Amino acid sequence: MKFRKKVERFISIDCGLPENSNYTEKITGINYISDAEFIDTGVSKSISPAEMITHQQQLHFVRSFPSGVRNCYRINVNMGVQYLIRATFLYGNYDNINEPPQFDLHFGPNVWDTVLLSNASRPTIKEIIYIPSKDYIQPCLVKTGKGTPFISTIELRTLGNDSYIGDSKKPVILSHFMRYDLGSITNLEYRYKDDVYDRIWSPYESSDWRRLSTSLNNNALAQNSYKPPAIVMTTAATPVNASAPLQFHWYADSVNDQYYLYLYFNEVEKLAGNKTRAFNITLNDEFWYEPVVPAVIYTTTHMTGAKRYQFSLIKTENSTLPPILNAYEVYKVKQFLQPETQQDDVDTITNIKKTYGVAKNWQGDPCGPVKYIWEGLNCSVDGYNPPRITSLNLSSSGLTGQLTYPISKLTMLQYLDLSNNSLQGSLPDFLIQLQSLKVLNVRKNKLTGLVPSELLARSKTSSLSLSVDDNPDLCMTAPCRKKNLTVPLIASFSALIVILLISLGFWIFRRQKVTSSNSKKRGSMISKHERFSYTEILNITDNFKTILGEGGFGKVYFGILQDQTQVAVKRLSLSSMQGYKEFQSEAQLLMIVHHRNLVSLIGYCDEGEIKALVYEYMANGNLQQHLQAETSNILKWNERLNIAVDAANGLDYLHNGCQPPIMHRDLKPSNILLDDNMHAKIADFGLSRAFDNDIDSQILTRPAGTLGYADPEYQRTGNTNKKNDIYSFGIILFVLITGRQAIVRAAGENIHILEWVIPIVEGGDIQKVVDPKLEGKFSINSSRKFLEIAKSCISPTLAERPDISQILAELKECLSLEMVQRHEESENDVIEMSSSSFQSVTAPFPR
Repeated sequence: MKFRKKVERFISIDCGLPENSNYTEKITGINYISDAEFIDTGVSKSISPAEMITHQQQLHFVRSFPSGVRNCYRINVNMGVQYLIRATFLYGNYDNINEPPQFDLHFGPNVWDTVLLSNASRPTIKEIIYIPSKDYIQPCLVKTGKGTPFISTIELRTLGNDSYIGDSKKPVILSHFMRYDLGSITNLEYRYKDDVYDRIWSPYESSDWRRLSTSLNNNALAQNSYKPPAIVMTTAATPVNASAPLQFHWYADSVNDQYYLYLYFNEVEKLAGNKTRAFNITLNDEFWYEPVVPAVIYTTTHMTGAKRYQFSLIKTENSTLPPILNAYEVYKVKQFLQPETQQDDVDTITNIKKTYGVAKNWQGDPCGPVKYIWEGLNCSVDGYNPPRITSLNLSSSGLTGQLTYPISKLTMLQYLDLSNNSLQGSLPDFLIQLQSLKVLNVRKNKLTGLVPSELLARSKTSSLSLSVDDNPDLCMTAPCRKKNLTVPLIASFSALIVILLISLGFWIFRRQKVTSSNSKKRGSMISKHERFSYTEILNITDNFKTILGEGGFGKVYFGILQDQTQVAVKRLSLSSMQGYKEFQSEAQLLMIVHHRNLVSLIGYCDEGEIKALVYEYMANGNLQQHLQAETSNILKWNERLNIAVDAANGLDYLHNGCQPPIMHRDLKPSNILLDDNMHAKIADFGLSRAFDNDIDSQILTRPAGTLGYADPEYQRTGNTNKKNDIYSFGIILFVLITGRQAIVRAAGENIHILEWVIPIVEGGDIQKVVDPKLEGKFSINSSRKFLEIAKSCISPTLAERPDISQILAELKECLSLEMVQRHEESENDVIEMSSSSFQSVTAPFPR
């Protein structure tokens, strides 16, 4: 997309016109240009030949958007200048299906209007008066599932800043509601060149009115800041009954809507000395405006609170002539409440896209609306302040060349993932300027030289998660020799899931296995290890040599105890403990929670600011890894059922076996870990309670929980309930059976698994839901029941969600159904084999 540098008074864009084309429209004399330089997407189409005959040239083409959910133009403008902005849509059966679509029109991050095309042969027009706060505008076409969006023209006209909203101390956005020429004797629409601003004036008549016209010249017309067209102002409407009022009205879409009215008066008769014309104006039968004497004046007002607005122009007692009105305009106040992303961030991310040739559908405002945040980005969005880009993930995006300075201008960036690309050169010092940065992942590139010492220092203090491994010529200390990074400095952010090779309760589990006769001896050993010194932690982890990953509470390191037991050591970052209360008491509490389906906490370290948790090491990773695996080692249906039963057992213990009950608050597949025998255990429970502040996590939502799995009711109210975990467990069940992620990015939009799976389940097509990697090898009966259980867990009403004990019982029934079917299939195989063998032996012999 190329951006025009020169911004003209009129910008007239013919959407769909071939690139580099332009023409002057014969009737208006306006020059139109192609839209190709303002947008990268869409296809050019032309309306039917029959429609071309009756419409002006600028409506002969359309740009249609069959691909993508949101497609946006970017048009340079003069910031702070008042514009009339008009978008026109003429369907004209351009797609030969004769079904006009319905879609939304956005303006940057805000909804402008819905485009409803009631007549395929008549243009639909959307028009606003707007003062840009940036040097560009971004009209967007958004699919709503009711056909393919398209657009015919986009027209911008600069208005004088001493009219409409330009002279207001607090500018608003005005959406065109109506604009009428009341005295027209031609019944024609007027626009440019009759109207210097190219407003479209439509004729309007009433049986209660008669029309007046004049050939009088009035120089005051040119002096009026609103510049009403002379051809409109030299005609007027007046009541048929000279003693009656002149009335007009309109109906509001809502009583909460706000309107601005602009009235235009110009005397069109040469009054004799004894003739006078003066009138009052009432609104809904109440006095509204002082006596008006027409002399090219206008009035405007801001009104709200009514369903119907009735205006009456009533001649005064001393007036000898009835009232007149030449024209009027009505605008509805438009609320664009979502601020646009800060322009520095927009310019920077646009520069990054251009520099690296990022092949993503990055259009419109990067951060809004929230539903259409650019792929790979996260933003701070509070609805009041301009959003800022806080996260940029360009992993596996085919980036080449060196890291460029513009990245450092994203000053609020907290997470930067550039891993798995072909970036070259050194890791630049300007990254140090990103003071908010918490995660920097540049692994699997071709970077060279020394890692800046300031970044290393921040990594050592846990204020920065730094991932630089798999860059053979990148090193941490001088002299910099090739391939001296034999151990990863830190695991990548994408390995976030791996960090959850941890759990709670190992010490108690071992204690249960010993007899009472040696319990004192075992208790003594546990006492020795339940609290580790920092020196012991250093020895266990070999000075934090090997990093397994990183989570919301800190980095996780591989370790080995003196008895050669493998462990995972989570060193808690300072930021994760900003809300921590009593670390020791919480850690000790977690160690007495023990169950075969809860991974074990062995001990902890608490020395000043040094806090660490020592967990059992889980050999087979987590459920998320296995579901996403593309290898032949796919989880079978019975394995998925066993994992669901195991996880339900662990959650049942937390909810119903602990006093007081423990709520996990962050259930997800990556928190369900698998041991050597593929038995499932729940990990990371209790940490959300132990630490009140989760700001260190890049994927946690407020106040806890992971996007896609967090209960909407909990996110809305912040009130903790066991049923919040039930919702998350239900999403896990859907993920287990479908093999899909909780949130999938498609066509620039985040699609939640429930949006996809629920309509299919309600339609009864079970086989369409089940993970295709299973290749049909599953029980229909058990999968149907499994889906019923999952659906019950995500009920919007908390009281309707079952207790985990009930879910556990029903999941065991699912497992039984699966075992019965497998047994029947096995018996059938034996019968078929026996029958086949018998026939092969007896066939040669006669009866």
